[in-house]
Amino acid sequence: MSPLPLAAVVLAGGASRRMGRDKATLVIDGPAGPTTLVERVVSIVGARCAPVYVIAAPGQALPELPAIIVRDEVRGVGPLLATGRGLRAAAESGAEHAFVCAVDMPELTTELIETLAGPAQRLAADVIVPWDGRYHYLAGIYRTALFSTVAKLVNAGERSMRALVDSVDTQRIVMPKQAALANVNTVADLEVVAPPRLA
Repeated sequence: MSPLPLAAVVLAGGASRRMGRDKATLVIDGPAGPTTLVERVVSIVGARCAPVYVIAAPGQALPELPAIIVRDEVRGVGPLLATGRGLRAAAESGAEHAFVCAVDMPELTTELIETLAGPAQRLAADVIVPWDGRYHYLAGIYRTALFSTVAKLVNAGERSMRALVDSVDTQRIVMPKQAALANVNTVADLEVVAPPRLA
């Protein structure tokens, strides 16, 4: 294991248009029984990272979590602003690096985080992201000081994570396609991992 200290930032406030409902509170069958997506992801990252920040939309209902909830001021403005808010909170806690991920990754593993932590410790890069034929911006390790870069990009009208990674020193870690990197965007996607409980 890498000794690199990591905070975690879980982005949970997305609009979830393709799912048709809030993904964070969607109940799935986890290893220990029914659980929400946000509870599952927080439990995974919390096994390796501390503190854990969950970035939520204004008024978004969430279950009780072993995490610090940070609210977006405006709903539906994209992941870049939410990432900046999480990185700033992590930086203010004293963390220099944070694992940033989306809430819709039920098969995420601490092994994946460790695979990225090693290069993050060895290299002087600002961002370490997995690449399996495409970049997984929301499953990477970011220097928390990047919150100031995010603020400048947002003020310039940017909303995408690509704008951030293209403007700083980013290293990609080539990996095979794997369930740990899979996002669930629709009920059909989720049924491949665990049947959703929509009631």
